[in-house]
Amino acid sequence: MIVLASAAAACSSPASNTTTSLGTTATSSPGATTTSTSGPAPTNTVWLCEPGTAGDPCTTNLDTTVVEANGSKTRLTVTDASSPAVDCFYVYPTVSPETTINSDLTIQPAEVDTAIAQAAQFSQVCRVWAPMYRQETTSGLAQEGLTDNPYEQIAYASVLSAWRDYLAHHNDGRPIVFIGHSQGAAMLIDLLRSQVDPNPTVRKLLVSAIILGGNVQVPIGEVVGGTFQHIPACQSASQIGCVIAYSSFTSEPPTASYFGRPGQGVSLQSGQVQKSGVQVLCVNPAALGGGSGALDPLFTATRRVSPWVQYPGLYSASCESSGGATWLDIHVNSADIGGRPVVTATLGPNWGLHLWDVNLALGNLVHIVKTEASSLHS
Repeated sequence: MIVLASAAAACSSPASNTTTSLGTTATSSPGATTTSTSGPAPTNTVWLCEPGTAGDPCTTNLDTTVVEANGSKTRLTVTDASSPAVDCFYVYPTVSPETTINSDLTIQPAEVDTAIAQAAQFSQVCRVWAPMYRQETTSGLAQEGLTDNPYEQIAYASVLSAWRDYLAHHNDGRPIVFIGHSQGAAMLIDLLRSQVDPNPTVRKLLVSAIILGGNVQVPIGEVVGGTFQHIPACQSASQIGCVIAYSSFTSEPPTASYFGRPGQGVSLQSGQVQKSGVQVLCVNPAALGGGSGALDPLFTATRRVSPWVQYPGLYSASCESSGGATWLDIHVNSADIGGRPVVTATLGPNWGLHLWDVNLALGNLVHIVKTEASSLHS
C-alpha cells in the first residue's frame, strides 16, 4: 500500500524580469503591475522545512522496506547526511485544502505529508529548505484556471520573497539543487528564469534543477534554449548547472493533455505560449545519456513496517516523442509485478501519471544529486 502525497494541479505566474545584481531584481508579467524586489532581503519566511529545527518534515525517518516481485522483503536503514555540502530548495505542488483562492502560510498536514513524500529523501545528500508560500489552492485553480492572473502573482511573490531570504541569510555560498513538482515546478521555472538563469553570480551556485510536471520547453532537438538560455538539460550524473525535467505517461499524451505538449496546460502557468518550433523537455532520470533505464521508485508506506517502501525492477522508463508530444514513457515490467501495487492515471488521461512524477524515480533522483555533489569536490 502506498500513500498519495502529490498535487492535484500545477500553477505559477508568468514572469519576465531584468536582473540588476545578486538578490536585486524587478519582476513583471503580462497584465501585472511591476513588483520591485530591491532593498533588504526579507526575514519573515515561514519555513516548512528548515534545517536544524525540531519537527522538520524533511528530516524524518527514511528507513525503507524493499519488496521484491517474489514477495521477499528487506529492511534498509537510511540516514540523513550529517554535514552535507549542498542545499536543496524545494517548492511543493498544489496541496492546500483551503477554500480561498490563495492559501495562507499556516503549515498543515497536507504540506507536511507532501514534503515528507517528495523532499525528505534528499536529506541524504543536502540540507532541505522548503518555504511555505501562498499557492493557488485546488479550489482557487478550479475558479481561475491555468492562465495568468493576480492570484498567481501572489503565489510567485511569496516564493520570490522566501528565495531572497534564503539567499541572503541562509545560503552562505553553498551549492544549490532546486526541486519542484507541478505548481512548485512552475514556480521554480519563473524563479530560475528571473533570478538564476540571467545572473552568472547566482548561476554558479546551481548544481541542478529538478523540475517535474512543469513543461520546461526547448527548441526541437536541442538541450538548451526556450525556457532557459543558460541552463541545459542534464546528460550525465556528474554534470553541474543543468536541469532534469519530465512528465510521466504510459503512452502518448492526449491532444488536450496538461503536460508533455508545448504552449498549453501547465506551460501557460509560466507564460510559455509558443507551440511551434519547441518541444517539452524530457530528461530520463534512469538514463541521463538517453535510452531506457530501470526506475528506482520510493513511496511512503501506509503499513508502518517502515516509513518507506521500494519496488525494484517494477518500472522502467524512456523519453519518447510523437505527435508533437514529449514525455517520460513508464513501462510496467509485468513479469515482475508479483503482489506489488502499480500506479495508474488516477486523474484521467490528460494528467497521465502526474501524481507520481517524483516518487516513480525518487531513488534515481537522489542518486543523481549524490553523484553531482561528489563531482563538486573531485
